Amino acid sequence: MNLYMSVIKSKWFWIISIPLLLIVILLNIRIKTVVVSGNAWYTGEEIENFIFKDDMSRNTAVCLMNIINKKKVEIPFVQDYSVTITGPFKAEIIVYEKSIVAYVLYMNSRMYFDKDGVVVESSDKVLEEVPLVTGLKFGSVSLYKALPVEDKKVFTEILNLTQVLSVYGVHADKIKINSSDETSLTLGEIEVVLGNSENIDGKVAELKDMLPKITGLEGTLYLDTYSVTRDKTTAYTFKKKNTTNAVN
Repeated sequence: MNLYMSVIKSKWFWIISIPLLLIVILLNIRIKTVVVSGNAWYTGEEIENFIFKDDMSRNTAVCLMNIINKKKVEIPFVQDYSVTITGPFKAEIIVYEKSIVAYVLYMNSRMYFDKDGVVVESSDKVLEEVPLVTGLKFGSVSLYKALPVEDKKVFTEILNLTQVLSVYGVHADKIKINSSDETSLTLGEIEVVLGNSENIDGKVAELKDMLPKITGLEGTLYLDTYSVTRDKTTAYTFKKKNTTNAVN
């Protein structure tokens, strides 16, 4: 008993015991609540699972060391992210995703590109709000390099079109670029012929107004004859699939 008490009173006991106790406590504190913001391509749960992929990575002390050492995991479609510990069991993740406009198919992969046509990601993952672009002529494709097309202005036109579609809340599955400087869209079973890039805002606005009338049908809507001076009481031509009859 006296030996035990003398050990307890020894300064070396406390010098060794207190750090060990702190280590045990720290090793048993886990991040349980995670708040994610800035994410669009992934759900908050998916981002959380990327960063906190196992029990050890959820340890608060380990997480803190990763923050100090700037140790991060690579996440497709994510340019960068930051982790902040907001409590012993809480963390906040702010995601900075890559800027993506559309994608092309190449070697059975989806090559996602930005406003300048630079391929920022190659993936099998389907981003529902990102349209496929067809009709572009290019050779080999390299990650982090611009798609090798003849006229770079096409990327500005694609960007403008996707921005206008977003403003009006219209989602296109596919954007087709024709060699004759004409563009068409695919929305489900409907093809929309837009013609050239002139008056694109008005054309998409007209499309938005007509969608309730043609949704669920199969066919082609011709908006290439759109004119700002045209009488708005006259609808544009919608030709049903496999018929010669046009709906006006």
